[in-house]
Amino acid sequence: MATFLFDEMIFGPVKSRRMGVSLGINLLPTDNKYCTFNCVYCECGWTDIGGKQIVLPKLNDYKTRLEAKLQELAGTENEPDAITFAGNGEPTIHPDFAEIIDITIEARDKFAPKAKIVVLSNASQLHKKRVKEALKKVDQNIQKLDAGTEEMFQLINQPLGSVSLEKIVDKLVSFDGNLIIQTLFLRGTYKGQKIDNTGRTQFDAWLALVKKVKPQYVMIYPIDRDTPTSGLEKITPSEMDNIARKIRFAGVKTEVYY
Repeated sequence: MATFLFDEMIFGPVKSRRMGVSLGINLLPTDNKYCTFNCVYCECGWTDIGGKQIVLPKLNDYKTRLEAKLQELAGTENEPDAITFAGNGEPTIHPDFAEIIDITIEARDKFAPKAKIVVLSNASQLHKKRVKEALKKVDQNIQKLDAGTEEMFQLINQPLGSVSLEKIVDKLVSFDGNLIIQTLFLRGTYKGQKIDNTGRTQFDAWLALVKKVKPQYVMIYPIDRDTPTSGLEKITPSEMDNIARKIRFAGVKTEVYY
């Protein structure tokens, strides 16, 4: 149950199971999680910002630090394969997200031209035109979809406010395939409620939504790090392979990460 927060705006690079050598970007506070979801499996812990002052990175500071880091890494074995927006919550919450993407593209082109720009998001901000247009500019727009029914969505992702699965899917469909879906498969219990998105009914409902969204492909993976609650189970590699076969049989390109 030991979770962690990223304590820097720019961290790594780290070896990522999905991205290769990845330079991480945290546009959120370094002392607490700031997110629109409260996922039961989140390695950053629970979303709890009540009464806390939220301090987000400034544009000029971000630009200066990113350029300095990319210059430092240029030509070394740690020159990044990816510049990945993740961090302590939902990166697209930052009010200057669109400008930050433009800054990142400019710096990448100048100092790390082989690097892909990657955003890991939960799709909750896609109703904002500037966020949507910014995400269209990145190399890998990776959006979360962990559930096929509203009940399972509420159990796993615990969105804040009035966010519903239907709204999320509508936003994803509006991208018309210009995205990648990421899904974490898990089972367990939380507060006495059963969580399982691997069973036939839940899986079939999820797959139907994926086919509706029509992503470039899906990334599937099990729990890999500590979670804020102890009642969750990591899906085995053989089960993950079986899930992947079913998705591919449905005509959806799939990558599995163990």
